[in-house]
Amino acid sequence: MSNKNYDVYFDVGSSKIRAGAFNKNNLENSFFCESDYFLDQSYLDSNVKKIIFNLEKKTEEYLDEVNLMVDSPEILSIFISLSKKLDKAKLTKEDIQFLVQDAKQQILRNYLDLSIIHIIIKNYKVDDIDYFFAPMDKNCNLLSIDIIFLCIPKKKIDSLKQVFSKFDVSVNRIISSSYAKSISYKDNFSSIKNISFIDIGFYKTSIINYKKDHISFFQILPIGSHHITKDLSKILKIDLKDAEKIKLSFDKSDNDLNEESFSIDLIQEIIFTRVEEILKFSMKAIKIDDNYNLTEELLVVLMGEGSKILNNKFNKKISLIDNHELIKEDAASICRAGLNFNISANRQEVLIVPKKHIKTGFFEKLFHFFNEK
Repeated sequence: MSNKNYDVYFDVGSSKIRAGAFNKNNLENSFFCESDYFLDQSYLDSNVKKIIFNLEKKTEEYLDEVNLMVDSPEILSIFISLSKKLDKAKLTKEDIQFLVQDAKQQILRNYLDLSIIHIIIKNYKVDDIDYFFAPMDKNCNLLSIDIIFLCIPKKKIDSLKQVFSKFDVSVNRIISSSYAKSISYKDNFSSIKNISFIDIGFYKTSIINYKKDHISFFQILPIGSHHITKDLSKILKIDLKDAEKIKLSFDKSDNDLNEESFSIDLIQEIIFTRVEEILKFSMKAIKIDDNYNLTEELLVVLMGEGSKILNNKFNKKISLIDNHELIKEDAASICRAGLNFNISANRQEVLIVPKKHIKTGFFEKLFHFFNEK
């Protein structure tokens, strides 16, 4: 176990980096910082270096280990369903372990270039009856489980680890930022039974569905706010840097758009045409989910840097979604989501323990959540 006083989380985005150092004994004594926006990935190293130096100065500790929160259009969500005949035997933990291990091996065999970062049990079906949690010790003929695997290219992980290794920092765990944030933020909407999170990032948009507090769907679309920047650049005939500046200042009252020779109405039309396309594809994905129920009201929660353009001033322009909320995020809320994900029990998540931490049997660690009540 680390003798450090702080646990550190880095949210490494495609255009911005955020970090939080959490005091293990007093969470109020925590520190947060973030980088400036960057379009060129060659600035990643220097931004990581600056934040590491900043955190070490604030915490008065040498930083040697971090947890990474990542989101990328390269993350792949893979759904797999497997069954096992039990012939009226009692359902045991070992039966579920067998199916999860089988599914995991199928993923590893067929996706050689991917690493699994999350294993999520979506549903248990025992003799054609659905359960959110496994009905242990129940006699049954057939057990089926539906599993969501979130995977990321190994080369992406290696690239990120290499960046941090330059500063003698190792990576402990890799977490999907969108997934962790959705779990953290949904507690703000505990009375809502049908909720979807749309996380608009720089190059991607993540959609996460929850049905009665249980994740039922995860998908990533390869479209994000950078497409807005490219639209502005192409139509206004300006470079990407100036287009990004216009996009970022669009929702601010003190913006400098009036100094430009462009029509505010034209800029607004360009931006919202692309935003509506992103929301249209997102809503289409939500309605494809087999748990989508037209009879139940759906709350859509918008989050991510790309959603900031839809502040209160422009919120009413969202016509594709009847019921929605916009979450204002900062480095603290994002990194806290990573911390909460790591320290809180999640009975849908199959915990993947880093090899250096495994001392007991693989499944004893993997299925610790069966003991949760």
